Amino acid sequence: MFKNIAKLVVAVLIIGIFTTIGLVGLNLNINGTSITYPSALDEEEGIRRGLDLVGGSVITFEAQTEETPSSEEMLSVANVLQKRLDSLGYSEATVARQGEKKVRVEIPSIQDPEEAVQTLAVTAKLTFRDADGNVIMEGSDVSRASAEYGQVEQNGPQIHYVKLVLTDSGKEKFTAATSAAAARVSEQKNYIGIYLDEEVISQPSVEETISTNECIISGSFEDRSDSNELATLINSGNLPFSIKDVELRSVGPTLGERAFETSLFAAGIGILLVFLFMLVFYRLPGLVADVALVAYIGIIAWIMGYFRVNLSLPGIAGIILSVGMAVDANVIIFERVKEDLRLGKTVRAAVDSGFDRALSAILDSNITTIIAAVVLYYFGTGPIQGFAITLGIGTVASMFTAIVVTKFLLKAVIALGIQNTALYGVSKKRREQHA
Repeated sequence: MFKNIAKLVVAVLIIGIFTTIGLVGLNLNINGTSITYPSALDEEEGIRRGLDLVGGSVITFEAQTEETPSSEEMLSVANVLQKRLDSLGYSEATVARQGEKKVRVEIPSIQDPEEAVQTLAVTAKLTFRDADGNVIMEGSDVSRASAEYGQVEQNGPQIHYVKLVLTDSGKEKFTAATSAAAARVSEQKNYIGIYLDEEVISQPSVEETISTNECIISGSFEDRSDSNELATLINSGNLPFSIKDVELRSVGPTLGERAFETSLFAAGIGILLVFLFMLVFYRLPGLVADVALVAYIGIIAWIMGYFRVNLSLPGIAGIILSVGMAVDANVIIFERVKEDLRLGKTVRAAVDSGFDRALSAILDSNITTIIAAVVLYYFGTGPIQGFAITLGIGTVASMFTAIVVTKFLLKAVIALGIQNTALYGVSKKRREQHA
């Protein structure tokens, strides 16, 4: 008996400590060793907040063309800028057309608009040129780019570089270009210049024909952020023309300085009502579900804080929706348990049967929600992606707590010998009526 009590108490303590650290952080000093973990709510190192909650920067770009650009061209500009923002982690940023030649960009949490302009406004036209300056390949011949770290040359140092994977047509062009360059060793013109716009970013020499579909840009990156920035620009595509920032300004939160705290308070009230509902209607299993829900909150806090997920009001809505799904899973389980108890099964047998019977329904509903979240993230932009991220994370966490945490805690309670069916929501009288 003591062992079972100890197991249950330890499990509850772990859940409490785990959730507390996720929400308020950790700052310990043990024998001169500092152990710290930032709170998920920390403004600097925790969850990032959207423009509607914390304000940010608004930048207006204008197309630098003499003729009025077409709708398709301006849509292309907006899409490229949005891809660059998403690649840089600003999933809550939004891009919208403004008039015939302008696009408006809103980026949360960046109070200095100049910081974003440096990355967003460049045309990022990538070209490969021979020693005579002739263009032999363009950015469209590159399938994808990735920031890497390692040895580029045998016995060489570890450096940051960008690896390019070429398309089939790009591979053919690159093979022909390296073959021609290798034949010019005697002229000391056996190199290929890699240009970003009109700036040389790398000029590797060529000793022999290269027939692979990969090549490397190296030699100009001080750290990973530099190589990652170039990879991001290449992956996000080229702008059809140059754009210039014509308006830069910082804005405060559109919903007020206390919008984030108010939103969290409202979410807290909703979760508290859920706690009470489960406790009143399902009694002891409801109490167990409430503890599992605390574990769910802790998991959400740790994941979103660690990955610094951008959170706006649509994101908060996604979390609250997943809380409802966590409770819905527990309701399905507990109703199955009550059905089996009314049929005369023991508490232990009813719990085992209830979880087994409810599992397929829980998996079906949660997996379809996860698929919907993936589709929304893949095809959506800005706040839609933010909603998809929090919905997906919340759904996975709710499924885990309902199937694993709730089951473990409920079995630990049963192991204490608590067999009174009234505590599980079925009175002795109602049980006899169904028998």
